[in-house]
Formats: sequence, C-alpha cells, structure tokens
Amino acid sequence: MKHTRLTALAAISLAATLSLTACGGDDSGTDSSAKGSDTSASQGGGAKAEGGPHAKDGSQAGGSQAGDTQAGDGKDTKAGAADGTAKTGAKVTFCKTADLAIDAADAAPDETTGRINITMINRGSTTCSATGFAGVDIKDADHTSNPIERGRAQPRVTTLKPGDAAVFNLAYDIDTSGKSLASPTNIEVTPPNETHSVTLDWPAGAGDIKGAYTDVQVYPTHTTK
Repeated sequence: MKHTRLTALAAISLAATLSLTACGGDDSGTDSSAKGSDTSASQGGGAKAEGGPHAKDGSQAGGSQAGDTQAGDGKDTKAGAADGTAKTGAKVTFCKTADLAIDAADAAPDETTGRINITMINRGSTTCSATGFAGVDIKDADHTSNPIERGRAQPRVTTLKPGDAAVFNLAYDIDTSGKSLASPTNIEVTPPNETHSVTLDWPAGAGDIKGAYTDVQVYPTHTTK
C-alpha cells in the first residue's frame, strides 16, 4: 500500500511539474511573441519615422526640382514664344515686283554657251526674300510667247536688304550656224512668289538660241555677295 501511494504521489508530482513547465513555456512564448511584436513595432515605427521625413523631403525635393524644371521649361518656352512672335513680327516677306529694279545682260562665258543674267535690285525700304525660281517667258519676233522651263538646281536662300541684288540666269546652247529659227525680242520676268511681271529687252549681242525655246532653262536666284 505504501509503495502504491508513493507511486501515485510520484505520478501526481510529475503531472504537476509537466503542467508548470507547460505554463512556463506558454508564458515564455507569449512574452517572446509580445517582445517580438514590440520589436517589430519599434522597428516599423523607426522605419516610418525615418522614411517619412526622407520620403517627404525627397518628394519635396523632387517636386521642387520638377517645379524648377517646369519653370525653366516654361520660361524657355515663353522666351521661345516671344522670340517666335518677334520673328513672326519681323518675318521677311517676298520681294514685290514694284520694289525691284530688274535688268537683263548677256553673260556668255564663251562662244558656245549662252547665258543671260537677270539682276534684281531691292529698291524697297525693307528686307525681302527673292528665294526660288522666277517665272520667265521669251517673246519672239512673231509675237509668240514661250515659257521657259526650270533647270535642275535647288533654290538657295536669297534675302535682300535694301540695295542688295539677286541674280538668276537663263542658259542655252549658242547656234553658230547662222540658221537659228529663234528670234527673241523680249524677256518677261515674274519674280519668285509674285504675280506681277516686267518686260525686258533681249540683250543685244547675245548669241542665237540653238534649237527651240524649250531648250532654254531658267535657274534659281542667288545673291551677288
């Protein structure tokens, strides 16, 4: 009986010990969890505390930089617009026929190459543009008018200040046979981008045209400077 009681007491004691150990483990786990939670919260709070101002500063800095960039771009754009307006306001217009003194002269470089130089001087009070091809018709002694085709050449910017001159030329082959069928008397010139024409005399001494008027070509204007 005594041995049985001791065994029973030992069993009860072991159960109590296990119970206390389990309770201690729960407490330890709870404390650890709470501690871990506190640590996480603390670290999280620290991250927020540090990240908040940095993020804010970064955002403000970014905003400021973006604002500066935008402001800079805005100023540049505004300045560009102002320049554009100024340029538009001072935009060069095409030369008017009435403001041009126009003359034709023989400029053949040799006996086989025909060239007529036509000079246009800006007699106006403002700068103008004579860029491009002039319209040219050659009038014949039989009272016909023959339009002249454009030569293969790219127009060059030809801006004329008051008093400046632009030149374009007519090119053709000279007929040395004495049997040319062309008898030019006048050159009708319409400056580039104009509708009003002037009639000039065919230059005295210019070589006879070989072939037909369709063999004559007009080239774009250029400045004499």
